[in-house]
Amino acid sequence: ILKKHIFNISLKKGKSYYSLFFLPDLSGKMFIFPRETNTAHVKLSPLKQNFNSVTVCQRFFTDLIRGHVHFSLATPSYSNTFLVYWDGTDKEFEISTMDTTGLFGVEDYKRNTWHSLCTTWDPVSGLVQLWLDGQPSVKKFTRSVSNIRGSLIIMLGQEQDSHGGGFDIKQSFVGMMYDVHMWDYVLSTCEIQNYMDYRSFTPGNVLNWRAMDYQIIGQVLNCCYSGS
Repeated sequence: ILKKHIFNISLKKGKSYYSLFFLPDLSGKMFIFPRETNTAHVKLSPLKQNFNSVTVCQRFFTDLIRGHVHFSLATPSYSNTFLVYWDGTDKEFEISTMDTTGLFGVEDYKRNTWHSLCTTWDPVSGLVQLWLDGQPSVKKFTRSVSNIRGSLIIMLGQEQDSHGGGFDIKQSFVGMMYDVHMWDYVLSTCEIQNYMDYRSFTPGNVLNWRAMDYQIIGQVLNCCYSGS
């Protein structure tokens, strides 16, 4: 099952018609990934393809003990151009940039709890940092590049081992996720804290939960956020 969500409204002005495209506002909604699969995912279409830095923020709830993906961005050159993954065995986040991984141990990753997660990467310096529920990690070096470019494929729910595919059921996400944003720059500490504390923040300029072009593939539900 594939569902494309975008609205096209044709308007008439004089004798001519023109179109307006509206991206859905997902405020008050969340994606539910109800079971393990190697197919079900949400494909997100970015507002731009080339950028120099990355910040990704999201809120999630899961009861998984095993490892699972949180965010997967792939290009033809690198399946893990930017990957956020939880290693359930070693109890640490793996942040991969251009197929190079940094490891971040955390103490407060609890199941059956809503979490707010932000990750940043400055490709010029190569530094990556993770924020979980308002607590920052140390900054670690992964890989230094000039910019990120290519045909981007961004997914929630599945980890890409190849460009747009290569899914492993034991890496899939099961749970709920919402308020996903992505920026083409490293957010300031103040802006990240605003996101963590549910205060006003600048929406993502690459992915914006309030104006999101997305496709649901397989058994993923999009319904109202209830806080539980």
